[in-house]
Amino acid sequence: MRIEEDCIGKLPVEDNALYGIHTVRAVHNFPVTKERMDPLLIHNLIQIKKAAAAVNFKAGTLTADKQRAIIAACDQLLLGRHADSFIVPAIQGGAGTSANMNVNEVIANLAHQLDPDVMVHPNDDVNQSQSTNDTFPTAGKMALCAQLPGLLGAIEQLSQALLIKSKRYQDAIKVGRTQLEDAVPTTYGRTFHAYYQLFNRDLARVKSAGEHLRVVNLGGTAIGTGINATKYYQTHIIDALNANVHLALQSAPDLVDATQNCDGFVEFSGAMKILAADLSKFSNDLRLLGSGPQSGLGELNLPAKQAGSSIMPDKVNPVIPEVVNQVAFEVMGNDVTVTMAAEAGQLELNAFEPIMLRALLESERHLQRAMQTLVENCVRDVSVNRKRCADQVAHSTITATVLSPYLGYEVTTGLIKEALATHSSVPALLRERHLLVPALIDQLFSPAGLTQPRDTSISMTKQA
Repeated sequence: MRIEEDCIGKLPVEDNALYGIHTVRAVHNFPVTKERMDPLLIHNLIQIKKAAAAVNFKAGTLTADKQRAIIAACDQLLLGRHADSFIVPAIQGGAGTSANMNVNEVIANLAHQLDPDVMVHPNDDVNQSQSTNDTFPTAGKMALCAQLPGLLGAIEQLSQALLIKSKRYQDAIKVGRTQLEDAVPTTYGRTFHAYYQLFNRDLARVKSAGEHLRVVNLGGTAIGTGINATKYYQTHIIDALNANVHLALQSAPDLVDATQNCDGFVEFSGAMKILAADLSKFSNDLRLLGSGPQSGLGELNLPAKQAGSSIMPDKVNPVIPEVVNQVAFEVMGNDVTVTMAAEAGQLELNAFEPIMLRALLESERHLQRAMQTLVENCVRDVSVNRKRCADQVAHSTITATVLSPYLGYEVTTGLIKEALATHSSVPALLRERHLLVPALIDQLFSPAGLTQPRDTSISMTKQA
């Protein structure tokens, strides 16, 4: 064991450990979870340290040998080596200081290992021109931006799969329902197209909110004033970082504002929450429309993916929509966490970014994976039970709704009641009563007549 000292006192640290006393204190202080900091967040903190070393050297505040040692250490870590050295818990106090110092300590000690002639200090050298308060949120935004193409791609994949379904089933007539009661006929083409439009809006919302994450406060240091950072560093750090990560990051126009306010995180979380709500509603509809097979609606045939019971033979459950529902619940809960954490920030800094970033990264990742399995294991192979849907429409009095403009609401209501009482079809009663000419009856009760706007040129003359 080696003994290290900080402003609080001394602590033993494992001899071969790349981390130092600040990391050890964090592990002792935050035994809330065994979950460690997100690897993508750590990866981007290292990217910041690498870019900072290069810029500080050019600014004349870091020696050439220290720059080379820091960059060499960062390159090793970016390859995934020594990943077990990042041991700080995901949920931590200190606004991310423990995570930042874990990275600083590992880079400094590894740099010395790689070049024993160079002594690199975690604060003075690795953290030069920086503060946790600008590096941690910037690394978090970088991690979210890095995952964003995957999330957007999954939404696009889902919406396109639904568009294909809408074209395939554009003429598949079905019972439309309001408040779970039979209402008026529609088609599955229109149903699937409505879902397509829904997720297209989600795509636009998430993309817009994601673009705002590219605005970062790097260079603002402690509270956005840039104290201890050189003007050269502030001017060049974003360009240097972009050259390495290609995320099109932008410096915030007001670094003080960007340091203390977390509305961008709330906006992005909100966009994902809306997506989650829409996914859950869609999954609910899939489960309901596919219910049965004998006693439910049975309009959709969902792909069978696993045995559904340990006791009931041949039972198959809608497991894919079910797992999507659960991810949606999780994302909605994460949104509450992000909202409360952003609101709880005080004065010049929000101390609760660790829990915000944990929630956001989890939501982003799980939503992507949930939509991928939804498309691959459900939507692509879902089919419409055309015969069942057509039979339901044919034996339902909802078709009589098209008669109101011709016979009036009260006459139509009486006709529906008689059809229900006598188990007769509405078209048959119309012909029997000679209420409309046969050609008009055929036109009104065709799939087009039942699901499209009324042609006002059709004669409304009743036959004597």
